[in-house]
Amino acid sequence: MRMRFASIFVSDEDQAIDFYVNKLGFELLMDNPTPFGGRFLAFMPPGGGTWLVASRPVPGIQAQVGTRTNIAWETEDIDGTYERLKAKGIQFPDPPKRQPWGGAQATFADPDGNVFMLHEIQK
Repeated sequence: MRMRFASIFVSDEDQAIDFYVNKLGFELLMDNPTPFGGRFLAFMPPGGGTWLVASRPVPGIQAQVGTRTNIAWETEDIDGTYERLKAKGIQFPDPPKRQPWGGAQATFADPDGNVFMLHEIQK
């Protein structure tokens, strides 16, 4: 088994596409209408792997847009990735920092405030 996707909620699908495709360089795999009027989006990070699924919350179901996700994206060059993404306007509340577990970590947020981790694993 392997993990297929992780899911977040967004407030604006077009804004999410701009951020994940144009700034992070993800591939847009799906952009389908949902029965409640929103859109179901699926993104794949550069190099493949687990998809990120995004949609507006389903009406009547409690969901939070703009929260810490506990989703981490891996890079082999955290400092270079940090500088490249920061130059594209991505906000990093925490710049890269070496961690006691042996790698490095930074955090960044999407336009809705969903917070992600950027990891470099020491091998």
